[in-house]
Amino acid sequence: MTAPVFREFLEQNPEVEIIMVSRSNFEALFADIPNLIFKGVNLDDYKGVFGLNRLANELIKEFRPDLIANLHDVIRTKILDRIYSAKGFKVFKINKGKEEKEHLTDIWNINKVQLKKTVERYADVFRAMGFKVELSHTLRPKNIHKSGIGFAPFAQHKGKMLPLEKSYELVRILSQERTVYFFGGGKNETDLLEKWEKEIPNTHSLAGKLSLTEELNKIAELELMISMDSANMHLASLVGTRCISVWGQTHPYAGFLGFGQSEEDVVEVKDLTCRPCSVFGDKECFRGDWACMGELNIQKIVEKII
Repeated sequence: MTAPVFREFLEQNPEVEIIMVSRSNFEALFADIPNLIFKGVNLDDYKGVFGLNRLANELIKEFRPDLIANLHDVIRTKILDRIYSAKGFKVFKINKGKEEKEHLTDIWNINKVQLKKTVERYADVFRAMGFKVELSHTLRPKNIHKSGIGFAPFAQHKGKMLPLEKSYELVRILSQERTVYFFGGGKNETDLLEKWEKEIPNTHSLAGKLSLTEELNKIAELELMISMDSANMHLASLVGTRCISVWGQTHPYAGFLGFGQSEEDVVEVKDLTCRPCSVFGDKECFRGDWACMGELNIQKIVEKII
């Protein structure tokens, strides 16, 4: 979710250069952003406080940064913050709104409200540095001619995933009118999607067949993507493709709707007062029946496409 923020921030502040330090396999997400240098690292090479201190020193020596932005604020980056601060660097970090999110996901709280979007929280870090940045919150299509539907039926946690039998039926309906392309990763997902490809005409499984760059290029060519609240929604945002997103335990109110995606394309069971019960969809169901996904009618998704 940082990439579209970087792009618009750098367009509005062309005299600035960003050094993005992250895991090496994320480089493709930032490949075409002017004034951004991606520094890929293998975190296994920098374990513990001593390893992170070595990483900090290496980055200082290579890039000599003026300011440090911590957009992650996890244990590893908190340690780096202290190291950089001790060396005299000014460090600015994201306010994740932890208390707000805990209140939002309290199942006894029935007055749910929209929290600040995560992309705005990223932009706030740069604003705190003294820069001006106004996010457009609009998609930027990379391809004019688009066709086909992408479908990513999986998510990291059960609370964010439509039951597979519903996903199967949805694909069976959609493939009667359009070509459907499956996205997924890992052996189990790949095997299942290849099985669906054989059983449902007019479908193609791309799971396990594309690099990240190739996957982004394919999503850019699609008419639309259908995704759970998962990475594929954000990949669609990166390449300007409309995404119909499906939400269960989680909710767009927590601020994680894809950049530029429309709230009109959110599909959810609205009359469950226990939603959202989790920011990341990693909790056990309070009710025990996973109604947030089990009661979702796939016709809601079909109607948004037709």
